[in-house]
Amino acid sequence: MTQAPARPRAVRRQHDREIVMLAVPAFGALVAEPLFVLADSAIVGHLGTAQLAGLGIASALLVTAVSVFVFLAYATTAAVARRVGAGDLPAAIRQGMDGIWLALFLGVAVITVVLPTAPALVDLFGASDTAAPYAITYLRISALGIPAMLIVLAATGVLRGLQDTRTPLYVAVAGFVANGILNVGLVYGAGFGIAGSAWGTVIAQCGMAAAYLIVVLRGARRHGASLRPDIAGIRASAQAGAPLLVRTLSLRAILMITTAVAARLGDSDIAAHQIILSLWSLLAFALDAIAIAGQAIIGRYLGAGDAQGAREVCRRMVEWGIGVGVVLGVLVMLSRPVFLPLFTSDSTVIDAALPALALIALSQPISGIVFVLDGVLMGAGDGPYLAWAMLITLAVFAPVALLVPVFGGGLTALWGTMTLMMTIRLLTLWVRTRSGQWVVTGATR
Repeated sequence: MTQAPARPRAVRRQHDREIVMLAVPAFGALVAEPLFVLADSAIVGHLGTAQLAGLGIASALLVTAVSVFVFLAYATTAAVARRVGAGDLPAAIRQGMDGIWLALFLGVAVITVVLPTAPALVDLFGASDTAAPYAITYLRISALGIPAMLIVLAATGVLRGLQDTRTPLYVAVAGFVANGILNVGLVYGAGFGIAGSAWGTVIAQCGMAAAYLIVVLRGARRHGASLRPDIAGIRASAQAGAPLLVRTLSLRAILMITTAVAARLGDSDIAAHQIILSLWSLLAFALDAIAIAGQAIIGRYLGAGDAQGAREVCRRMVEWGIGVGVVLGVLVMLSRPVFLPLFTSDSTVIDAALPALALIALSQPISGIVFVLDGVLMGAGDGPYLAWAMLITLAVFAPVALLVPVFGGGLTALWGTMTLMMTIRLLTLWVRTRSGQWVVTGATR
């Protein structure tokens, strides 16, 4: 990041207000998303072990399929925010519609792949003979909701770009409540079993997509933006999202390698790893909320041609990332003795997890900076650099992580490689922000 002059306190307070107003609702919406799976698990779990196992396999496949397309939210946020900053709201909404149309087309494509290959996909995950039929049933029905899921991602990006993170929070909470009510009614009231859970989730997701579309369509009518699919605009959205897809796939590969290595360390280590990974994901939601605020604010400043303002808010967001990281790290360190017994009473699992949790606590300030700078560069539309940076990180991380079972050190060493991964990301992102090459102003990059 290039040096900036001392900032007046009033400017810092303005940045703080913007960050809080965008990040807090974004965090609520992010936390609401995994609660869908949690609610489904609680309801289906009472049907039997085989049904719950089938749900676990199908949910893992669905979450992976949808998370791959998270670029629909990220790329749309940056593109829309730039046009908002440039004062061209009709073009901003038109840009958002291109992302929504892309989401619909991708969703339909995913359905055509998942429906016929569901048995093979379930078998690939090693489902037992008793769990496989339930997994296939849930996967095939839930796949029908994938277009709605992807539309929700793209529409969320539109609203974030419009500097609105409250509406996604309201929609996410309403969707969670509707999902729970529908699942209970269809699973037990109607007696549909696991199929009822899948249909309940599909209906809730379609309702969420409809709510988003109503909001976006109203904005389009208000500003006279066209709603028709624009092939050139859809192609541009796909091209902007492609580097972020590479980034996401690389990150997913890192997480899969980590879990695969943990499984080779023994039952106690993989059990401890699952607990730690759950906590790490929760902490990531808190930091990702700040990154989302960064995407929206940075895109708006650059779209308005305010390069200095973009640098200033980047500096302030880094300070926020460090501060939140320190707070989260202290909370993790202090809560370790209380947190672990909530998940297990096995002393060997607790002993394996304690030092690894200490590493997570110490690395939270690093994670805070990484998430913030990742959001800043996304907001700037610097996707190609993010893709190359993550590929470099994967190339360094993979061999080191795979050598952990050879040289020993157990789970602590494995999560040490995760800290190494975050440190490499910090270095690559810091070099880019210091260079100033991300500061490209204008309605488009």
